[in-house]
Amino acid sequence: MVVTGAGTGIGRAVARRLLAAGASVTLVGRRAEALREAADAEGGERAQVHPADVSAEHGARSAVEAAVARFGAVDGLVNNAGLARFAPIEKADLADLEAMLGVNLLGPVHLIRAALPELRERQGAVVNVSSVGGALAMPGRSLYGATKAALNSLTRSLARELAPRVRVNAILPGPVDTPMYGDLGLDERATRDLVADMVEATPLGRFGTPDDIAGWVCNLLDPEASGWVTGALVAIDGGRSA
Repeated sequence: MVVTGAGTGIGRAVARRLLAAGASVTLVGRRAEALREAADAEGGERAQVHPADVSAEHGARSAVEAAVARFGAVDGLVNNAGLARFAPIEKADLADLEAMLGVNLLGPVHLIRAALPELRERQGAVVNVSSVGGALAMPGRSLYGATKAALNSLTRSLARELAPRVRVNAILPGPVDTPMYGDLGLDERATRDLVADMVEATPLGRFGTPDDIAGWVCNLLDPEASGWVTGALVAIDGGRSA
């Protein structure tokens, strides 16, 4: 298995569950220290650390090659690495849009292309970690939402294109308590107000946890649990999109 953004948050929770189930996992991300900490805590010899920038084609390719070299195969890919920058359209920095497109869309494209021969051989699965922001109107967050909407479209199209040998699905989390909310490009007060608004708009009245999402990701990877599921966009959002 290859899991991106695996040093913290949802990616680390996914890697933890996969390792606990006996899988071998290549943990990919930009920060080597966070990846090593996660691997040491969760996985031992079945956890491989591979620092890489998956928004670059060579970074994605190197992650897949490392997984194959260490474990002999890749039968699952979790595109979890993500970047969020929030701003009204007139104040948005278009450099942030380029960066979000790189991580949120090009990264999954590069990784799927690199892993495709392995995934076809193993009849594997891809799970893209998207966002309800790609399916809902998101004032003040339109550019972020647009990158996730593109990932949702990619998921559905590739599910048909790569069937029947490779399944492709996406999880659409609502607000989840991860370090991302400390790095949105907003000041402290704006972040606090945003969090309060999100909680108020969520029927279950709280942020999700990484473990709330990780179980669904792992189910979609599992051919016994989800072998007849492809092209699904699964909202795990506390009712946010209801």
